[in-house]
Amino acid sequence: MREATKTALFGAAAVAVAVTASVFEPERSTPSILSDQGEAFYPLLTDPQAPRTIEVVDYDEATATARPFKVAFQGGRWMIPSHYNYPIEAGDRLAKTAAALIGLRKDQVRSDSPQDHAALGVVDPLDTKVSGLAGRGKRVTLRDKHGEVLADFIFGKPVENKAGYRYLRVPGQKRAYAVKTDADPSARFADWTSANLLRLSSASIRKVTINSYSIDETMGRLANQETVSVTQESGQWKMAGADRLKTAAVGAMASALERLRITDVRPKPPSMAQDLKSGQMRLSLEMAMSLRQKGFLVAPNGRLLANEGEMTVETANGLVYTLRFGEIAGGSDSRHLFVTAQFDPARATKFGGDAQAGERAARDLNNRFADWYYAISGADFQKLRLRRKDVVP
Repeated sequence: MREATKTALFGAAAVAVAVTASVFEPERSTPSILSDQGEAFYPLLTDPQAPRTIEVVDYDEATATARPFKVAFQGGRWMIPSHYNYPIEAGDRLAKTAAALIGLRKDQVRSDSPQDHAALGVVDPLDTKVSGLAGRGKRVTLRDKHGEVLADFIFGKPVENKAGYRYLRVPGQKRAYAVKTDADPSARFADWTSANLLRLSSASIRKVTINSYSIDETMGRLANQETVSVTQESGQWKMAGADRLKTAAVGAMASALERLRITDVRPKPPSMAQDLKSGQMRLSLEMAMSLRQKGFLVAPNGRLLANEGEMTVETANGLVYTLRFGEIAGGSDSRHLFVTAQFDPARATKFGGDAQAGERAARDLNNRFADWYYAISGADFQKLRLRRKDVVP
């Protein structure tokens, strides 16, 4: 066989093999549904300090309402606009939240069909065109200092049998993904506030006095009074006249004081706040009405009373906190709380604490407490307002 003929035959065979491979082997090009799998959602967003607003919209199926929440950097500080611009120390939390969202990748494409959105829990909670209530997710939006969107997600349900993965979708897009993430920004006020409102440690507490009473407004006097007083020495709790204590209840009270977290806030009248910062409160009609609405009143002798009693907490550095418990807040099981702090040098000397630190702390705390009525959870209220039967076996 001539050499040219052999070459032609080998060439034809090669073409045949190539055609066969193209027919019988899977297509090597990436299917369109997997075209962006593995990519970052927002590759241009790399700086966790760039976001200056985080908006979280959760959905309550029971009431069929979207619950928007926003944390924003305004006037040189972080605050919650939806809660009277309450200032918070959210910088670190927001940076961590932003960092978690910045790193998100489209790990696995799960669906290109809007019909699957409800099952995956990625229906936009703000979408008014969708009639169904089920399957709405949590929308999380990051914005820069100009209000421009840096990132926008709808967090859906956890992925079945795949720990650490959530379904995610970008608003306005059909495609949904399974994404590895532990990010879960909250739309609850309490989750963005400090877990130590009083800024104290349970080990620093030296004495707690709980004065339980009710107010007989008709007679202008207190009724059903009961006082419980416990002291802490070298980590041991004691009570005068009691051989034994229910240490679990007392320990839970001390832990609640250390980890006291607020569930809501309401601003006090500016004149009241100013008076509290100056150390004296002058009663006015506006102030009296404001106090009464929250469950507090000023007695004729000038003493501030509370519907559900009060407690004082003395610490080693001479700080004395007074917590007054008012009415139920906002139709929930939360309870209004009125907090003041003062410094007692005699107590600092008695307990051997740092008097200068105590004086500074009292000033700083009073300036912070003066502006706000707080609300605490019903569970914390129950732990704090102990009666004698709760303490003595």
